[in-house]
Amino acid sequence: MFPPRHSPAVTTALRLIAGTLLGFSLSVATARAQTAANTCEDAAELAVLPSPAAPWKGAPLRVVFAGEKPLEGELSLIAPDGSVAARSRQRHGGPPYFWYAEVASPAAGTWRAQLVRDNAPAACNTIIRDIAVRAEQPPRPSATPGSVWPVNNAWNRSTENLYSAWIEKLFDAPLDAPPSWGALHEVLRNQSRNVLFNHLGLGEDETGLVMKPDCADMPYFLRAYFAFKLGLPFGYSNCSRGSGGGAPRCHQWFNVQNLEAPRSSATGQTPAPNATASRPSGLAASFAKYIAVIGDTVHSGSSRTLANDDNTDYYPVALTQEALRPGTIYADPFGHILMLTRRVAQTDGAAGVFFAADAQPDGTVAIKRFWRGNFLYAQDSTLGSPGFKRFRPIMRDKSGALRRLTNDEIAKNDYYGNYALEPSKLAVEAFYDRMDDVMSPEPLDPMRAMKEVITALDEQVKARVTSVENGRKFQNSGRGEATMPDGPAIFETTGAWEDFATPSRDLRLLIAIDVVRGFPDRVARRPERYAMPKGRSVADVKAELQNVLASELSSRKFSYTRSDGSPWTLAVKDVVDRVSLLEMAYNVNDCVELRWGAPEKSDEAATCKRHAPGAQRAKMSKYRAWFSERRRPPRA
Repeated sequence: MFPPRHSPAVTTALRLIAGTLLGFSLSVATARAQTAANTCEDAAELAVLPSPAAPWKGAPLRVVFAGEKPLEGELSLIAPDGSVAARSRQRHGGPPYFWYAEVASPAAGTWRAQLVRDNAPAACNTIIRDIAVRAEQPPRPSATPGSVWPVNNAWNRSTENLYSAWIEKLFDAPLDAPPSWGALHEVLRNQSRNVLFNHLGLGEDETGLVMKPDCADMPYFLRAYFAFKLGLPFGYSNCSRGSGGGAPRCHQWFNVQNLEAPRSSATGQTPAPNATASRPSGLAASFAKYIAVIGDTVHSGSSRTLANDDNTDYYPVALTQEALRPGTIYADPFGHILMLTRRVAQTDGAAGVFFAADAQPDGTVAIKRFWRGNFLYAQDSTLGSPGFKRFRPIMRDKSGALRRLTNDEIAKNDYYGNYALEPSKLAVEAFYDRMDDVMSPEPLDPMRAMKEVITALDEQVKARVTSVENGRKFQNSGRGEATMPDGPAIFETTGAWEDFATPSRDLRLLIAIDVVRGFPDRVARRPERYAMPKGRSVADVKAELQNVLASELSSRKFSYTRSDGSPWTLAVKDVVDRVSLLEMAYNVNDCVELRWGAPEKSDEAATCKRHAPGAQRAKMSKYRAWFSERRRPPRA
């Protein structure tokens, strides 16, 4: 993400990027001895984040060290009496790389956060940050007139690295059991995940703030949350969704110091609140109100703007391990948005993988892995520019007003330098081939690679269980039928249909099934990408993959709840075999048995007591071609 533009001289003092928001400071530690050694230069860019902003003995002390290089070492939190209260040798990320340590009940006095690096010259092997912990609770911060929150710090390499580290820690998950949550606020309220929990000392994460964003809102909510906590600039645009053969365009930009309300709704409708607060006051109340306005304004078109457009909230980055770091979003051409949360490097035993988080219209948040079934890609000028993008940096101009950097300024910026137009020009197969190379630079064992793809499909099917079950609960709530929109609006609307019907998710599932079924052909098309067994022809390997594919799909089971509350177990192979029935399985007004493609008059379908109205079924038959052809129609 941040290619080095030059080699800075290593100084002898600790450089501080100081903020005034409740004593918050970001520290850029440098080697203690003057030296030109590259290893000391690596230490010069380490950023340090203590939390809360004004530490005191009544709140846990959390410390993050983050940097660009894969340094090795041990982080220690040393108490005022000289004892080591916490230590960690676990280095996370890559890039950025970071260490994390926490003390639940710190004593008052001066603490020392110390990173001792392995195999580094004595002059710069120890990086120290002193942290003053108060005996009494500090005064609470107050609002700044004319701004949603005080802006006292700047986006740069250090703050971007800390943002990425915060995202990765927030969504940390085991590789074999990716979690899900009922809403984003459940993640933010988890003190073991959220390094910035109650960072401002306002009790801001315990005062009833509720966040239930959809996929497009979630990256904005998280970026705004981080900026609010650290006193950083933030803004968002009012954009079109694209129509009449044109890509989405943004026509208004608002920031925390420009509080004018949007003059027009991007959707023409009044969406349900996706951020509310029951008790916060002061700064916390301002933030909650601001989040609600953002959620009512941004949408998937905000991320699908053209790659060469400067008047946007996002800009495209290169397809490299350095650029694709936590906090990077992925905009698929059909309207779904995901945010990268972690990269796992390739090993001798497993392929490399990117993990991402996404939010659904019903508010649920889940971790997904990058693969063709989750990250859709297409080239269509009417849909805008899909792909990986980062939030556009916001800086102060000479007058003190906030503004966004242009693409050219980002490309030339010492802190960024990562604007890349080339990925937006890739053809579909070239895009996925490039991503395979980024995730796993070394050739993959074809059998292991196929099983990982099957695992990804298995995860996607199980995620659909939650979505369909939410629809069943809606049916039982007594709220009536969901109104089915006309035409392309079935994929993107508001209300109960948007929350509980699954046309977009089912289209992605159908594409995912195609990917899994076609994996043996993909290996045959690109054998050089795989570590082909010696003495085996490509045809032999393809045949073996096809045999194992069937058995693997049959062995993976899951259960869903039928209309009468009883469980029913299926194999993933059942879902694959029902692919044609799944082209008509997205209507929330149908029973769950139909939504899982239960054959008519089967034992599985015996509990089905509900069918969508005939007029809706007729529309579904008309729209079925979109699903059978695996395409999403353009908006009128």
